[in-house]
Amino acid sequence: MAGEWFETVAEAQRRAKKRLPKSVYGALIAGGQAGRTLKDNIDAYSELEFLPHTAELPRERSMSTTVLGQDISLPVIISPTGVQAVHPDGEVAVARASAAAGTAMGLSSFASKSIEDVVAANPKTFFQMYWSGDREVLLQRTERARAAGAKGLIVTLDWTFSSGRDWGSPMIPEKIDLKALMHFAPEGIVRPRWVLTFLRNGGIPDLTVPNMTRPGEPAPTFFGVYGEWMQTAMPTWSDVAWLRQQWDGPFLVKGIMRAEDARRAVDTGATAISVSNHGGNNLDSTPASIRVLPGIVAAVGDQVEVLLDGGIRRGGDVVKALALGARAVMIGRAYLWGLAANGEAGVQNVLDILRAGIDSTLMGLGRATIHDLVPEDVYVPEGFIRSSATLSQPVAP
Repeated sequence: MAGEWFETVAEAQRRAKKRLPKSVYGALIAGGQAGRTLKDNIDAYSELEFLPHTAELPRERSMSTTVLGQDISLPVIISPTGVQAVHPDGEVAVARASAAAGTAMGLSSFASKSIEDVVAANPKTFFQMYWSGDREVLLQRTERARAAGAKGLIVTLDWTFSSGRDWGSPMIPEKIDLKALMHFAPEGIVRPRWVLTFLRNGGIPDLTVPNMTRPGEPAPTFFGVYGEWMQTAMPTWSDVAWLRQQWDGPFLVKGIMRAEDARRAVDTGATAISVSNHGGNNLDSTPASIRVLPGIVAAVGDQVEVLLDGGIRRGGDVVKALALGARAVMIGRAYLWGLAANGEAGVQNVLDILRAGIDSTLMGLGRATIHDLVPEDVYVPEGFIRSSATLSQPVAP
């Protein structure tokens, strides 16, 4: 929509805050406990500095690459998030925007739109699963994703069901009934544009998760499935290897923060890993994902594709991650702010911002392609990098 363009992800977030009901915006901010990891995911990038060149800069730059077997036009893909109550078109809008940008997306099990509808909008879709339910249920979900045309499987393992935020957590209802409508009415009154957008497109979101539907049953509620997930036994690496055997395509393990876990993921047959702390929503006081990236790349970077997820807000952040060894990055909140600010066009806007930032940074560094980036392009201060090796060193007396 003309006049709704924004020049930075920060501006998209400001508009999202003005447009979304307080509870919805709070759910997107999320974070955990004191929010230390949430903050560090973003702040860590400001500690890294570029070492640019002055002359003989490349006239043309290329940022195309491949991720999980898919050609993409820039090293940024959509991270799977549950787009509940942000925009009526939800993940379908995100799929259309990412397809228009020439990139791929991950679709969450907790998404508001079905895998079938999302793949139709962007064939370069990877389906994300949590370890929820028994093996029969997991197989049903993988088979459905395969039948829908998903190009890869993402299994997310980094969740500890931690709770409590120092700034408070938004109330999320089991379902949208009269009681819930009465509770949220004051928020809707001060955000009439959000309410009208949903009413014009089928009504207030019902908070169901269609990708967790069992055969012959209606779509379950978000919290109904969350309860199943909490009651499911935590997976072992043998379980992960079993799931890998059931999927004959690209297979990404998401939530890796230690080199030894990266090696175990490789042993299961994973073709890719995502260095991620779940956007700071999981175990607080976990380092920013960019801090552990170099150690994990050193451990397994020659065996699997290594992606980085967490804190990306500008093209320069993407370049820093690539220089330190990531093949590509995944974005979450950044595109959600765009979706809230201006729907599908807002997501495209965010991807355009990142593309332009990558391009200008490549120019400044004198690199004609993202594949020419090297660690020496970024100054990494002493003490920046975290790894399981340094964390386990004994403290000097």
